[in-house]
Amino acid sequence: DMPLVVTMHVRSVDQAEALKQVKRKLTDIDKMKIEEQKKANRSGYDSSILPSDLLTYGTEARKVLENLQNRNEKLFLFTFTLVTLGHSKEELGASQRQARAVARKNLCNLVTLDYLQEEGFMSALPIGKNLVDIKRGITTTGVGIFIPFTTRELMQNGPQALYYGTNAVSGNLIMADRKLLKNPNGLILGTPGSGKSFAAKREITNVFLSTDDDILICDPESEYGPVVRGLGGQVLKISQNSRDYINPMDITPDYSDDNPLSLKSDFILSLMELIVGSRDGLTPVEKTVIDRCVRQVYAPYLQDPVSGNMPILEDLYLTLLEQPEPEAKYLATALEIYVRGSLNVFNHRSNIDIRSRIVVFDIKELGKQLKKLGMLIVQDAVWNRLTMNRSRRRATRYYIDEMHLLLKDEQTAGYTSEIWKRFRKWGGIPTGITQNVKDLLASREIENIFENSDYIYMLNQAPGDQEILAKKLNISPHQLSYVTQSGEGEGLLFYGSVILPFRDSFPKNTMLYRLMTTKPSEVPGTERGQPHERA
Repeated sequence: DMPLVVTMHVRSVDQAEALKQVKRKLTDIDKMKIEEQKKANRSGYDSSILPSDLLTYGTEARKVLENLQNRNEKLFLFTFTLVTLGHSKEELGASQRQARAVARKNLCNLVTLDYLQEEGFMSALPIGKNLVDIKRGITTTGVGIFIPFTTRELMQNGPQALYYGTNAVSGNLIMADRKLLKNPNGLILGTPGSGKSFAAKREITNVFLSTDDDILICDPESEYGPVVRGLGGQVLKISQNSRDYINPMDITPDYSDDNPLSLKSDFILSLMELIVGSRDGLTPVEKTVIDRCVRQVYAPYLQDPVSGNMPILEDLYLTLLEQPEPEAKYLATALEIYVRGSLNVFNHRSNIDIRSRIVVFDIKELGKQLKKLGMLIVQDAVWNRLTMNRSRRRATRYYIDEMHLLLKDEQTAGYTSEIWKRFRKWGGIPTGITQNVKDLLASREIENIFENSDYIYMLNQAPGDQEILAKKLNISPHQLSYVTQSGEGEGLLFYGSVILPFRDSFPKNTMLYRLMTTKPSEVPGTERGQPHERA
C-alpha cells in the first residue's frame, strides 16, 4: 500500500575479464581457507573444520566458474535500487521498515544508502545512469529471474472481447475475442468436476450479453436448460414423449455452396452408419445404394421446393425397399425400427419454430440407443440454421457437449470433421466439450479437429491424458503443471500462439451462479424440477 520505485541496473562483463574476476575470487577464498587452517593448528583443533560461510562462498564461486566455462553463461554486474516515498520523516521511516520486513521474510537484506540518498534517487530514475557503487556479480540465469516481462498476457480491447478468467501468474484479466483468431473453432477439455460445463455456460452468457451472435447448444445431459431459460431462450426437448420434432432429412437451398445434395448425402451416410452399427462401417455397395436413394428421395423437393415435398426418413425407407440389391433390403430392415418401430421419434417433419437467439436441444431422454443419433441430427439442424444466418451476416455459435460420442464411428467422425472445417467459412464458431479425452484422441479425425481449432480451454486432466495432450499440443512440463491436480476453474488457455495459465473464480452469491452450477449440493430442487418448456 505504499509508493515504490524499483530499478535494476545490469551491465555485462567481458567474458575474459569475468573469468579472471572469478578465478581471482577463488584464489582469495583458498587463501582465506589456508589462514583458517593455520589458525586451527595454532589453537589445537581440527584444521578441516572451516567456517560455513567460507565453504558456501567457495562452492558458489566454483559453480559460477563452471557456468561461465561450460554452459555459455555470462557474468553481469547487478545493482537493485528501491526508493520509498513519504510525506513526512515518520511516514518515510515506516515505509522503510515495512520494505525491510518484506525483504527479510524472503531471505533478502536491504541496505540503507546513508549519505547517498541523492545518488540512489538519481539511479532510480529512467535515465540509465547508475551512481551507486554497490554491485553484485550475477550470471545469465540469475538475471533472467529478475526480468519482470516474461509473463504472456491476453488483453484485447475490442467491443466483443469476452472475459476468460485471470492470468494465474500476473493476476491480470484475460479478455479475448475468438472471432479475431485465424480459426475460431474451439475445444473445452477437463475431467468431471473440473468446471468445463460451467466454463461453457460462462462463455455462452458473455456471448449473449456482449454480442448479437446466435447461440445453439446440443445438451446430452440436460445441464444447460436453467441458464438458457434465465436468458429468455428456448429449450427444445427431443425425446419419445416430446412434441418437438426435428426432421433429419431437412435441407435448405443454401445447404452448400457447390452441391447441397452431396453434403446432405454425406450426412445421410453418417446417419445410416450409426443405424447399421457395423464395426467396419458401411460397405462400398451400401454407400452406393444409399447415395442413389438419397438423390431419388430429394428429386421432388428440388423440382418444387415447398415444405410439403420435404422428405422424411420413411421416404428413404420405402425407396430402399424398391432397390434390387440385397444390401438395400438389409439397410431398410435396419432403418425400420426408426421409421415404424418404437424409435420413430425422428420420422416426423420438423415443427420447431426457433425464434430465440439462444436455443438448447435437450436430448437427455433419448436414451442410449438414440443419443448419438440425436447428436448427429441436432448437428445437421444447426448447420441448416447456420446457412440461413450466413445470408443475414449473423455469426452462429454452436456448443456440443460430450463431443467424443460423435467421434467413435468412422463415418460420423468424418462428417463432424468436415462440418468443423466448413463452420468457419460460413460464419460459425463451434465449440466441442468433453471429459473423455482418450476417446476423443482415439479418433483418426481428431487431428483435423485439433488443426482447425485455435482455441482450447484446458482444465484439470487425468494422469493418463496429460502425456498424450502434452505431445499433441507441445506443452512444456511447467505448463502441464497447471492442469495437474488443479482446482475448479484452473487450467491452460490456448489462444492462437498464446498459451497462458488462468484462474476463474466466479462469485457464488449471485443468481447467475445458481443458474450455471451443476453441483447437486448447490442446485435447488425447485429449479431442477421445473418442466421443460419453451421460454
